[in-house]
Amino acid sequence: MASGRCHALTVLDDHSRYALCLGALANESFQSTQEQLIHTFRRYGLPWRMTMDNGSPWGEPGRYTRFELWLMRLGIGVSHSRPYHPQTQGKDERFHRTLKAEVLQDGGFRDLSHVQRIFDSWRPMYNRERPHEALGLQTPATRYAASQRAYPEQLPPLEYGPEDKVRKVQSKGDFSFEGHEYVIGQAFTGSQVGVRRTSCDETREVFYGVHRVATINLKHQSVSIEKARLK
Repeated sequence: MASGRCHALTVLDDHSRYALCLGALANESFQSTQEQLIHTFRRYGLPWRMTMDNGSPWGEPGRYTRFELWLMRLGIGVSHSRPYHPQTQGKDERFHRTLKAEVLQDGGFRDLSHVQRIFDSWRPMYNRERPHEALGLQTPATRYAASQRAYPEQLPPLEYGPEDKVRKVQSKGDFSFEGHEYVIGQAFTGSQVGVRRTSCDETREVFYGVHRVATINLKHQSVSIEKARLK
């Protein structure tokens, strides 16, 4: 843009390719992305799972971010594409090519408000008028149904079962269990996690609400971070 760089945030429904979000952001920070997604969730409801890139604010291999934990608190499963492997999110990459060809290539954008107005006029056309070969020349709107899971204005509490050993994560991202410290990441600081038995006496699973986030080895006093990743 004439006034700086625009960071375009895009969110697609995997089944229908319906574009739920096309936001003109000033940066890729937690706050900016969260504000845009809250607006999207209020309008379209919560998904069961989101697959996203790596890097700010989404996360990276072996480490959770505050952004991921926020999504997980909302009951949204989080998956990541393979690093440097855009084919994992082929539908989104195809959407980006269309966006570049039909909107971005001519340039001439003044500022974020100008870009957002153009995005807002193009997105309904993409969703409701533009036929897609992959959809049998139907439009995304003919395949899309909004989620029935409403966005909660207050985050639901973390809940654990009676068999779970609940521990509070300290400032260094660590918690104490059976006399040893285990580090799972500073994003968890101040939160409670549940430590759950497994079929193996040497290991325990660590949960953040209903989401398994790590496995600890009692014998070796080690931690393995668990993150879902698509091939």
